[in-house]
Amino acid sequence: MSDLLDPRNDFVFKRIFGSEENKDVLLVFLNRTFAESGEQPLTEIVLLNPYTDKDAPLDKQSIFNIWAKRAEGKLINIEMQLFNKYDIEKRTLYYWSKRYSSQLQEGQTYKELKKCVTINILNYSFITNERYHNVFHLREDHTGLELSDDLEVHFMELSKLDDRSVPMAGGLINWLLFLKGADKSNWEVLQMNEPTLKKAMDTLEFLSQDREARRLYEERQKYLHDEASMIEWATEKGIAKGLVEGEKRKAIEIAKNMLSFGIEVSIIAETSGLTVSEVEALKN
Repeated sequence: MSDLLDPRNDFVFKRIFGSEENKDVLLVFLNRTFAESGEQPLTEIVLLNPYTDKDAPLDKQSIFNIWAKRAEGKLINIEMQLFNKYDIEKRTLYYWSKRYSSQLQEGQTYKELKKCVTINILNYSFITNERYHNVFHLREDHTGLELSDDLEVHFMELSKLDDRSVPMAGGLINWLLFLKGADKSNWEVLQMNEPTLKKAMDTLEFLSQDREARRLYEERQKYLHDEASMIEWATEKGIAKGLVEGEKRKAIEIAKNMLSFGIEVSIIAETSGLTVSEVEALKN
């Protein structure tokens, strides 16, 4: 059998969790996630951007995060981050605010706004504690009084998991160990703890043996590596610092190069110091 594809690759992740035929897999994963926050389990979800064969790994218009909503309208966004660790907290809030505000149509009141949940699965450490799953809300500093429940952000850090330990019970950690690439010798135990994981594992094995899926996976993996290298290079060059010192021309050239790689406009703006509108103008 071919080597297994890496389920942390966002293309593979969306094939496993973001397709209509695997919606039950996503539902269980979300319920294990929200159980750790003390929330009631979901009974149904609607995929807003299900995976289709038109999703191309090298097309910068292709979005491999997963958008879903609950029956009452609460929005859920799940994103896998392999390499791009720059300003993850600012990017999270930026995209959360865009999705939250985009709910309102002309003539609607603010009361129509529904809760938005963002779940970031990171392949690196970010939060300065030992917890692999951290959840953030809007609360008052001294009393913990909640201002609003509309903002909820999860960070799951795969790097904090011990690959050698095998859970003795069900729960989110079984899913995260699978995503991190748990050895197949441990799959049986993970399946016993979380039976729905078998379908996720079967999907991964199927994709790993499918020649076209492997080709698309390798294209996406190369794209992600190239994007990470370009961002790393631009950051090391101190483009943002150069902009402050008046070297805007250099920042523009770097932004153009990054655009040629198909890197997201918001990431280019953060890296170069240009505004989003300035980067958008360079595209034309």
